[in-house]
Amino acid sequence: MRTLLHLLVFVLGAYLVVVTVVSAVKTFVLPRAAAVFISRATFVAVRRIFNLFARPSRPFLVRDAVMAMYAPTSLLALPAVWLLLIGAGFSAMFWGVGVHPLAEAVVTSGSSLFTLGFERPLLFPAILLTFVEAALGLALVALLISYLPTIYAAFSRRETAVALLETDAGTPPSAREMLIRSARIQGLGRLDLVWRRWQEWFADIEESHTSIAALVFFRSPQPGRSWVTAAGCILDAAAVTLACLDLPASAEAQICIRSGYVALRRLADFFGIRYDPDPQPTDPISIKREEFSALFEDLAQEGLPLKPDQEQAWRDFSGWRVNYDTVVRELASLTMAPWAPWSSDRAVPFHYVRFFGRRRA
Repeated sequence: MRTLLHLLVFVLGAYLVVVTVVSAVKTFVLPRAAAVFISRATFVAVRRIFNLFARPSRPFLVRDAVMAMYAPTSLLALPAVWLLLIGAGFSAMFWGVGVHPLAEAVVTSGSSLFTLGFERPLLFPAILLTFVEAALGLALVALLISYLPTIYAAFSRRETAVALLETDAGTPPSAREMLIRSARIQGLGRLDLVWRRWQEWFADIEESHTSIAALVFFRSPQPGRSWVTAAGCILDAAAVTLACLDLPASAEAQICIRSGYVALRRLADFFGIRYDPDPQPTDPISIKREEFSALFEDLAQEGLPLKPDQEQAWRDFSGWRVNYDTVVRELASLTMAPWAPWSSDRAVPFHYVRFFGRRRA
């Protein structure tokens, strides 16, 4: 009976170690989106702590400064959690192979995990476990260190485009400001180049922010910037261009919108955000008709070439916006994005439960 108990404890410890190692591999090495409970639980736990200091009642600059530390702190907490779980798993395995009492097994595990070497077991199976645990401990720390350059390279690519958008669309970015500035410098003819550049940006976001989800929460260097509000601005600008401006039909603008909402939906899937995958053009959106009319009038006053039928323009704009309306607002809430028109200014309430599972159709 005692032998059976030792075997059971050893198996449970081995299972915990395997689950932890697989979690680490899926989080940093697997080049695709993967729902990892340990990583999600760590980020949620840290987020709850940070939310205590970033309550909505506090000024945004204070909340932004607090949340700027959220992603780095969560990322550094991951190896600590992994090491703790591996230490617990190997403690059970040491006890299972005969290292008694339990306190002695815990000390042996800690000595092996951190390669301290002050506790050397006598049993050969336990000696083998010390080598395995020491190798795993070093590997996990090395894994995080080796992926930090990858993380910051992706962050830099993202933020370069966001920073450049300030020149085109102001701070906070808006489709209105972007189109008016383009018209003032006779730049409406170069918009296809803009849409093409942002198509590549959306593709990069989809690949990098789903394979390394921590990037979603890395905030921009400037408090007024956000990759979410930048995405919303570009999508709205492309939609307004197609719906309102009396210009030749732009395939690049259409592709930009599609690449944008596909990328944002992939992120929404990862975080369990619910949306309609096949919306109808007539479905309601968060933008009111009066808001659109005000935009239309502003563009007319600035002398932009507009289509004569404003009602049809509204229907066309709604048909484009419905594809990304929900996901932009939800991601703005998730990331606590700064205020920006038509995106974070109407963000929906955030729910922690969405961290713990991918959206199911």
